Amino acid sequence: MRAIKEARKLIEQNPADPSARIFARLVLALESEVDFPISDIYQLDYDRFGLAIAVLTEWRLDRYYAGKARLFDVALQAKDLHQPG
Repeated sequence: MRAIKEARKLIEQNPADPSARIFARLVLALESEVDFPISDIYQLDYDRFGLAIAVLTEWRLDRYYAGKARLFDVALQAKDLHQPG
């Protein structure tokens, strides 16, 4: 979660900075699953553009693992419902 942590620090250090505002909107869009204009990422300098892509990658991986955990939980509940006893 290196990129997510780095983005958090960027936002915390100067929330009024245009780059920080883009990252804040990106994170809020990802969390609330609403549209985000991808063209906004192109306003970032090269390094921060790379950071935005890394945030997207980490976010996707995190969702995969969260989905896997929910799947496991549902499977356990289903198993418990069908056990004799």
